[in-house]
Amino acid sequence: MGSFLKNLQDYLGQWTLPNSIQWNDIVEILLIAFFVYQFMLWIRNTRAYSLLKGILTVLVFVLIAYIFEMNTILWLVTNMGGYAITAILVIFQPELRKALEELGHKKIVSNLIPFDTSKKETEGRFSDRTANEIVRASFEMGAVKTGALIVIEEETVLNEYIRTGIALDSLVSSQLLINIFEHNTPLHDGAVIIRGDRIVAATCYLPLSDNLDLNKNLGTRHRAGVGISEVSDALTVIVSEETGRVSVTKNGEIHVGLNKEELRQILEQEQNKAKQENVKHRLWKGLVKNEKKSDE
Repeated sequence: MGSFLKNLQDYLGQWTLPNSIQWNDIVEILLIAFFVYQFMLWIRNTRAYSLLKGILTVLVFVLIAYIFEMNTILWLVTNMGGYAITAILVIFQPELRKALEELGHKKIVSNLIPFDTSKKETEGRFSDRTANEIVRASFEMGAVKTGALIVIEEETVLNEYIRTGIALDSLVSSQLLINIFEHNTPLHDGAVIIRGDRIVAATCYLPLSDNLDLNKNLGTRHRAGVGISEVSDALTVIVSEETGRVSVTKNGEIHVGLNKEELRQILEQEQNKAKQENVKHRLWKGLVKNEKKSDE
């Protein structure tokens, strides 16, 4: 115990405070705090939370072994540490991938570099007519309990999932959506993906969510809707085949049992968000053009 306290005192004695704090030190502290906070949020919402508690328990036992000089345990920990880290990376590869995807969805780069033109301005935008057609089709199918899964693409391109379906490239209409999801038709199984004002593909396969907090009464269609919203910023409209209720998923969350006005309001919010981003993009392009003209 005395040796541990002496080592701890020697270690803490090496810490010294800087004579002055520069602006880059403050930025560095804020960045570290931000990433630590995001890491803790990710840990809390995944299976890694149980892993973290297990690691903390092991660290407590290692600390006890160090205090009481249990050399055999310390030797085992030293020699097996590298293998344990590799095993953790392999076992939790899906969670690590999801964390990186969530970091990408925060649009940090696009906010810092607003002149990014990797995606056309017209993509991911839908008109009032398209929104009305989606609302009409959803509740007409809900009235007769026809199951449906409608994915509206936004900033994240969904080509990976479009390739799993059958290409259509058709203008969105309530009649077409109802016909696609009609029972015993070739295209009724799977999801429809909408880009802008067009249905680009049907019978698309979506990733299922492994969120254990979802209601057990929700079926595969709802889990697929939540799953695509976890890996992209897409908005998904779901019609339950069992109850006829209309639900919406966005950013890993699901809202069940919406009425027409609520669904229309959600679609309008997505439209306004797209329009605001488009205005910012146009303003920035205008500023850049003006700067170029003034330089000339």
